[in-house]
Amino acid sequence: MASPSNFLLHAFVFLALATTAFSLSPKFYDKVCPQALPAIKKVVRAAVHKEPRMGASLLRLHFHDCFVNGCDGSLLLDSTSSFETEKNARGNLNSVRGFEVVDQIKAEVDRVCGRPVVSCADILAVAARDSVVALGGPTWKVRLGRRDSTTASRTLADSVLPSASMDLPALINNFKNQGLNQRDLVALSGGHTIGLSQCSIFRNRIYNATNIDPAFAKERRATCPRSGGNTNLAPLDPTPARFDTAYFKNLVKQRGLLTSDQALFNGGSTDKLVKTYSSSPEAFWDDFAKSMIKMGNIKPLTGKQGQIRVNCRKVN
Repeated sequence: MASPSNFLLHAFVFLALATTAFSLSPKFYDKVCPQALPAIKKVVRAAVHKEPRMGASLLRLHFHDCFVNGCDGSLLLDSTSSFETEKNARGNLNSVRGFEVVDQIKAEVDRVCGRPVVSCADILAVAARDSVVALGGPTWKVRLGRRDSTTASRTLADSVLPSASMDLPALINNFKNQGLNQRDLVALSGGHTIGLSQCSIFRNRIYNATNIDPAFAKERRATCPRSGGNTNLAPLDPTPARFDTAYFKNLVKQRGLLTSDQALFNGGSTDKLVKTYSSSPEAFWDDFAKSMIKMGNIKPLTGKQGQIRVNCRKVN
């Protein structure tokens, strides 16, 4: 009879092999469908060319997917009798967008591959990278092999998605719960170098904050009244269609649009990193790419877990 320690060793070796076998890899589709990644890139580039804001929207989809039970495509599922869609969660309702582009990508990828081999979760991860590149940002090797969830949770999304009103300790804690550190927090927040935000999200800051440049507050109030105009848009930094360091330069000048943006440069532990990124695009790009890979690794379904959805909006 095998000794307990011997049994444990075998169990450990098996576990190690299991995790290795099912860990994500940039080469996952190289043999099954080498045309998959170029197909995703083509659709993303066209969509971002047509509407630059779409790049930020696709990046955000991946982020909001990963923070709720891992990067499993759960955000894309519409409501059914057994669960309510995550699209209705506080951090998503009337703000997450780009689902039609995801449908286009899925249709094109399935067409070139001849069948559904690429998961919706992987499509989000690749589309996020391709969006950043399309707007002049860094590239990175996306780890692939995620599978799609068969359920979603609005309740979980409500409790785990970071909010625009969070202060630094809340943000640090929120990211820590996902296995992400302060460097990841600051680098990934730099995703706000692209895109726009709605008046209802930043109204409180431009009328009530003290850590805001008065001229900037005045400028923003012009298109965001105290009441009404909730969906009026403002750029998150001065160059919303260019992936650059203007976001961090703005924070140093107390011109962050969201409370959660300015919290990163407000006399706290992340000030130094914001300063670094504001003056060094290389440092920001490097860290952003590393943090995106790290975020894309949050609790993926792999191997025989989950499924490869035929339609990203519903379970097979």
